Order: sequence, then structure tokens, then C-alpha cells
Amino acid sequence: MSRILIIDGHPDPNMDHFVHAAASAYQEGAETAFHNVRRIDVARLNFPILRSQREWNDAPPVSDIREAQDALQWAEHVAIFYPMWLGDIPALLKGFLEQVARPTFAFRYRHNGFPEKLLKGRSARVVVSMGMPAAFYSLVYRAHSLKSLKRNILGFVGFSPVRQAVIGAVEGSPHHRDRWLNKLQRLGEQAR
Repeated sequence: MSRILIIDGHPDPNMDHFVHAAASAYQEGAETAFHNVRRIDVARLNFPILRSQREWNDAPPVSDIREAQDALQWAEHVAIFYPMWLGDIPALLKGFLEQVARPTFAFRYRHNGFPEKLLKGRSARVVVSMGMPAAFYSLVYRAHSLKSLKRNILGFVGFSPVRQAVIGAVEGSPHHRDRWLNKLQRLGEQAR
């Protein structure tokens, strides 16, 4: 059994969106396999956007962010779900990650060299959905925003390995979406 944290990063709390169904399928699979699961729905949180380095370094996190940090400390595996918006992660999810991954929680500055990674020992799965075909995103856009999330945020604070699932043409056939929901359920069972 693993301790799994699911982060549903869709900024709209309306549950009609595919990303919510994807996160729920993963959660269902994880719970079926008796993993311990916690879930954060970013759309339901209340937190400010950070506007300065001083705020990022020194302002105490609000209660929703402190609870998210506690859940990250608890987790052994984190699954992040989000839709591609304007070629990147939605601003609300980015704001959440900036709030959570603060100095002294996610990493610690050193006098020399790279910062110390304080979230080592955790794996991650990133699931991103989009209207364009997944191959087009990977080949033409080189999956730039996904690579940035994996390298510049998750890898920077110590997550390894970081696996991914890119779900393209999400507005296509219901059969395509159902196949992905089944696959995500199996991945949840495996805590991968």
C-alpha cells in the first residue's frame, strides 16, 4: 500500500470536465487496491497569488496551502491532473504550486551550489489533457510545458521518477475518453 496524493488542477469546479473524471478514475483505482488516498481539488481552495519574492520567502502560507503542504509531506506518490490551457498549465494550478513549493518546505537554499531538495523520496505522475492530438503536442511543441513542470518544479524539489500521460484529442470520441479512464484506473491501482 502506498500513500497517494491526487491533485486535481482544473480551475473550474464544475465536475463535467474530463480532468475531474480522470482524477476520479485514478482515485477509484488506488482505493480499490487499498492505497491510502488524499485528494486536493485546486478549484475549491482559497489562496492569494504571490506577487513578490518577499511574499514567497517570508509570508506565512494560508490554511489551504498549509493543509496541502501537510498532504505533500504525508504522500509517497503524487498524481497531478490538469488541462492544457494556452499551451501551459492553468494559472490557478501554477499559483497553487508557487504557494506550496516554497523555500524551507520544498527546498532549502545553500551557501554554494544547487538548493537542497526537501521532497525527495516521492514519485509523481502528471496527467495532462488537451484538444490537440498528443503526438502533435509532443513532436511540434516538444511538450515544453510538461517538461517544465517535470524538470523545473517537481524535479527541482526532489520528485523522482516523474511519469507522464498526455491525453490528446480529449474532445473526440467517448470511446477514446473511456479507454483513458480505464487506463488511469489501472495506473491508480499500481500507484504509478
